[in-house]
Amino acid sequence: MRLMGYTTEEVMGHSLLQEFITDGLQTAVQAVLVGALRVEDTANFEFPLITKAGTHIEVLLNATTQHDDQGKVSGVVGIGQDITAHLAQERDSTS
Repeated sequence: MRLMGYTTEEVMGHSLLQEFITDGLQTAVQAVLVGALRVEDTANFEFPLITKAGTHIEVLLNATTQHDDQGKVSGVVGIGQDITAHLAQERDSTS
């Protein structure tokens, strides 16, 4: 959540989907996270996040299922990369 300007303490107990994902993409992001819990890893899913300052950044998400010692799903690790500048550069080079 550092990418968005928040500390761990500020986001613990809050809903990623409801509070940090734009309305139109909440269902799609939820599907990626639920899919990861069903052992469906997702690579390179792009979506905007809302920062603490209220601006939007474009994020590239990779979600991977994590397993415990018995092979049971224990959670999901999501890694997001800010690709806002990269996308802006691509738009500039094509216009």
